[in-house]
Amino acid sequence: ISDFKFDLAFYFVCLGIFLDFFDGFFARLFKVSSPLGLQLDSLADMVTSGVAPGLAMVYMIAGNYAHAPIVGYLPYLGFIITLGACYRLANFNIDTRQSDSFIGLPTPANTIFFMTFPLVMTSIDSSRIEWQVKLIEFLLQPFVMIPMIIVMCYLLIAELPLFALKFKSFGWKGNEIRFIFLITCGILIFTLGWWSLAIIILLYLILSIINNITRKKENV
Repeated sequence: ISDFKFDLAFYFVCLGIFLDFFDGFFARLFKVSSPLGLQLDSLADMVTSGVAPGLAMVYMIAGNYAHAPIVGYLPYLGFIITLGACYRLANFNIDTRQSDSFIGLPTPANTIFFMTFPLVMTSIDSSRIEWQVKLIEFLLQPFVMIPMIIVMCYLLIAELPLFALKFKSFGWKGNEIRFIFLITCGILIFTLGWWSLAIIILLYLILSIINNITRKKENV
């Protein structure tokens, strides 16, 4: 596990997500979008948001249990993330309902959630913040991480409407959920650092569920 550069993996994944965010914009701007580009985009996303986090989790779980042979092939269950991302991306390409919002957890959000754990583990000073080390070690136990992987990958393909950060206007009305989310994200990042990333993804899910409930009540 010491040979796996989790920090570099995280930074390159973030770079891939950043470029993925703008590639469609520039393709439309220069009028070079095509069905082939859509497929190539998904293939690139598969590496960034499928292979990378899956492999990171395999290394992380295996590294914590290098001296426990009974675990066997259990760490390879980290590749469930890869399979979930593959299905999500393929389904996204044929789902016409996700132009203004998402249905199911986007693969970049899922990727950031899982890449946070090894990044925090390798960046904190165990002599100064012992409780954080113990918490991360607990979260990376197979009986915690494997169910977490399964639940998060289920959310990738679940029929769960999630709001998108696309502003049609910059007024408060109609964008309340987006402004609340962005302001809270800023506070979390400022106060919790790397820890905030996984919490932000959970916050995104919670606010989306609240938003769905609110809309249903308004439509009744």
